[in-house]
Amino acid sequence: MNSYLSRLRIPFILLFYFLISEGIAQNGVTFLQFEGKVGPGKGKHIVLVAGDDEYRSEESMPMLAKILSERHGFKTTVLFPIHPETGDIVPNYQNNIPGLEHLESADLMIMLIRFRELPDEQTQYIENFLQAGKPIIGLRTSTHAFAYQKNKESKFAKWTWNGKEPGWEKGFGKRIFGETWVNHHGIHAKEGCRALIDGVQQMNDHPVLRGVKDIWVPEDVYGIQGLPENSTVLIHGQSTAGMDDQAPLIWEKSVMPIAWTKPYQLEGGKEGMAFASTMGSSMGFQSADLRRLIVNASLWLLEMPETITPDLNVDYVGEYQPTMFGFDTFRKGMKVADFK
Repeated sequence: MNSYLSRLRIPFILLFYFLISEGIAQNGVTFLQFEGKVGPGKGKHIVLVAGDDEYRSEESMPMLAKILSERHGFKTTVLFPIHPETGDIVPNYQNNIPGLEHLESADLMIMLIRFRELPDEQTQYIENFLQAGKPIIGLRTSTHAFAYQKNKESKFAKWTWNGKEPGWEKGFGKRIFGETWVNHHGIHAKEGCRALIDGVQQMNDHPVLRGVKDIWVPEDVYGIQGLPENSTVLIHGQSTAGMDDQAPLIWEKSVMPIAWTKPYQLEGGKEGMAFASTMGSSMGFQSADLRRLIVNASLWLLEMPETITPDLNVDYVGEYQPTMFGFDTFRKGMKVADFK
């Protein structure tokens, strides 16, 4: 039986390698796609890109895609880091996210990626998207989305998180979202983050905050050194003395921005708008109001603020059982179809 299964696996691997090498995308094999149901997003397309080593974006991005599609009408496409030899989703394989050509028809991009070094032909689709000034959401490690260590001759090497090229100092994250990787302001894997929302809506009735009342996430607060003046901080966060939602706030630590908006513009491109948050682990998305924040941000970025109500449905579609973040703790042998 094992020998028989092994013989079945070989043709699949060869087929997958052919699909990747020939640039042929296939729903359920190299990407996931969900057609929009009824909702304000009908006729709009959102591409969600997973690709971080630690925070299980391969789990959270399909979950968000299903909510945006089933509950709010968007067509959604989810892309993954895939090892070309096996067809497995391998979060720490940093050199391949097939399907980025779907950005050509996308109205919004949501990314949670970390230290990627993609082939130029893949990254070019991201640049084209940004040149068009289309809106983008960056979560958690997307402040340090790229790290060119091997192909330093790439035209995108300037996107490296600690880059020094004039105009691209500190790379993609700084240029697009306003910040790069700084540090763990909270103690990683020992302290969580509480969003300080009370009173914010009274001071700033921003549509992205409608209905957002309470967010606690197990991922710690990231350090933020200095957002550009054209950024608008929506939420500050405070470290909590523990990894559960009842943990007390650590007031001895300073608060940090954890969600903000910022306009961006590439050379020769149109101006666009970004929303960024340093929250975003798969475990963190168990917070209904964190899911609400991202749904609200999506509608706002797509210029539909009137559709944002405090009671938007952000319930899961099907089951969602996230795993704890950590390096090399992802579920091995995952295929794209596992999230269908």
